Amino acid sequence: MEVLEVIKKRRSVRAYKPEPVKEEDLRRMLEAARLAPSAGNRQPWYFVVVRDPELKKRVAEAAARQMFIADASAIVVAVADPTVSPRWAEKDVMIAMEHLILEATELGYGTCWIGAFNEDEVKKLLGIPQQLKVVALTPVGVPAESPPPRPRKALEEIAFENKWGNKISF
Repeated sequence: MEVLEVIKKRRSVRAYKPEPVKEEDLRRMLEAARLAPSAGNRQPWYFVVVRDPELKKRVAEAAARQMFIADASAIVVAVADPTVSPRWAEKDVMIAMEHLILEATELGYGTCWIGAFNEDEVKKLLGIPQQLKVVALTPVGVPAESPPPRPRKALEEIAFENKWGNKISF
């Protein structure tokens, strides 16, 4: 699949089948995240993969009680180390997480970017050191739904040429 096709195919999935993610597929997703660009190549990221059923439930509770998260085969928790890259760590981790999400889509899995969570509770549950920053979570699993595409603004509304407000010409 071409990259743009994967991007077009990606959806926020909120229902999962009780099937495991293949180990080699999970490794590919984490490898995609590992290969993401980062400021100064500092790579300020860590990923905690949660597969224990009870722990997944507790993480889902800490994520504004979005219990569908616990139904996925795994929850990937993306963590930034701001001591390595104070200005860019969170942005770099977001890029890495998007790489992981796009690879999951390519492999046929569903994900859902989760930004609503109690960071202190997630850190406590997963033993994440206090100086690190939990940036995002995503469930990863076999989708039990196929959401339709969401509306997007027209390119002409968001892209300008040389100066704000100048229509871009292609």
